[in-house]
Amino acid sequence: MSRKLIIYFVLVSLVIGLLIYVDASRPKPINWKPTYAAKDKIPFGLYVFDKEAPQLFKDDSIKKLRETPYEYFDKLYNYTTKQYRSPGTFISIDEASDIDTESAKELIYFAEHGNTVFISSKMLPKFLLDTLEVKVKGDFSLKDTLKLNLTNKGTEYNYSRGAGLIYFDSIKNKKAEILGYQQYGKDKKPNFIKIPFGEGQFLLHTQPAVFSNYYLLRDGNFKYTEGLASYIPKGNIYWYSPWFVKRNFESDNSLRYILSQPALKWAMWLGLLAIIAFVLFNAKRRQRVIPEIHPLRNTTVDFAKTIGNLYYMERDHHTIIEKKIIYFLEHIRTVYLIDTYKLDEDFIEKLHLKTGKPVEDIKKTVRLIQKHRHEFTSTEADVLAINKAIENLR
Repeated sequence: MSRKLIIYFVLVSLVIGLLIYVDASRPKPINWKPTYAAKDKIPFGLYVFDKEAPQLFKDDSIKKLRETPYEYFDKLYNYTTKQYRSPGTFISIDEASDIDTESAKELIYFAEHGNTVFISSKMLPKFLLDTLEVKVKGDFSLKDTLKLNLTNKGTEYNYSRGAGLIYFDSIKNKKAEILGYQQYGKDKKPNFIKIPFGEGQFLLHTQPAVFSNYYLLRDGNFKYTEGLASYIPKGNIYWYSPWFVKRNFESDNSLRYILSQPALKWAMWLGLLAIIAFVLFNAKRRQRVIPEIHPLRNTTVDFAKTIGNLYYMERDHHTIIEKKIIYFLEHIRTVYLIDTYKLDEDFIEKLHLKTGKPVEDIKKTVRLIQKHRHEFTSTEADVLAINKAIENLR
């Protein structure tokens, strides 16, 4: 690994380490999201309520529903006796109830057969409200504190964060009974009612925040929650939450826990990014310098020049002329495919047609070749003359 790359990785590691340190050392922001999930320890989770439920509903059997109310209670109904095999109380605590219409119909049937339905939510199922002839309304107020109380107890409890100005605005059902109020300023509105239905009853409440971790651990607010729970009859408790249903569909992926924890999730992603960066930088092709290899020189020309100079220095002009003639005729045979055995008129005509050279130049060259083939003495002027004639035909 090069020195430059090492320096780069050291700097990146320092920056990542600094970011991790800063992120780990700063205070973790509080999550105020109202999840109302039994596993959540955030302010508006139900972790404390989940742990205290066995004491709150002492001697009662608590069943957490892993399916919708319709799917669960429909299986409990005995069509022969026309009764539910396990009577009890259905409870639901959520910011906005997600109970669907079919489940709402099942809950009405459940209550009609002598059971209790307790729902604490800012947004109650519309089908239930229409059936029970009640309406809810929301207001806006500059007051930051909401006072809640139960009609059978005069004590008031203060609520601010997470409590909404949702109350029962119209109660047309003559059997309805107001069990609790909420007050902001001088306005006092009902927020907890009981509506008999068939042989059972509905208990509807508009402030689910009273069941949250934040208020169960704050001052004496838990007493108000205990007062609400006291209206729930003894017997089986069927606790429904969308989070219980969602848990059935959680992935079995082994990374699920890591991805659910912010610190572990970021550590995993940073590790993967570091590995990818390392692979990318080291995937660069590394190759030693390949020395330049020059092609082999064609020394034929040099050799010919050397031999020519040798003959020239020896004044052996006849041999030089003889070699020139031999190479020239070989060239004619190889390139133009013309027989050079007889240098006659037929030869001259063929060479003229294939080369396009003037006939006079060809005849002159042929005469010089024929002359020097029979003479054994030649001069330098003869060498120059025949060389010039041959070159004119190339």
